[in-house]
Amino acid sequence: MASTADEDVLTAAYELRYDFRRTCGPIIGHFLAALKAGRLEGVRTASGKVIVPAVEYDPETGMPVGDFVPLAGTGTVKTWAWVANPRELHPLQKPFAWALIQLDGADTAMLHAVDAGDMARMKTGARVKARFADERVGHIRDLACFDLVESE
Repeated sequence: MASTADEDVLTAAYELRYDFRRTCGPIIGHFLAALKAGRLEGVRTASGKVIVPAVEYDPETGMPVGDFVPLAGTGTVKTWAWVANPRELHPLQKPFAWALIQLDGADTAMLHAVDAGDMARMKTGARVKARFADERVGHIRDLACFDLVESE
């Protein structure tokens, strides 16, 4: 007795999924938990440098980093670029600057948004202060942006 091709084929429903979400680990997880709590923290390397945002390994030696270091929410703009027409996923929906900001107490600069209001107010060397989001969840966007600190 001959069989048909359909009778010889086994089938099963299959859904291709990637349910895994990256875990942050103890270093980056601590950094994000600090942001959720409204704090900025860096990590100290064996040479004594303070790196922010926190990284797991010293970029100069490849060795694991040491202790966490609380940082002031203030810093200095090292360089910047103006965004006149923000896009939907930008942190601010009005003109702002992307800036490399060296936080007081850190040896490295971090990239984040500065709400300067007007490009004419933005400058290298400007002092800024962190502004945290009202609702925080443990994400880099818990640090909403930096605001310019008016000189006294």
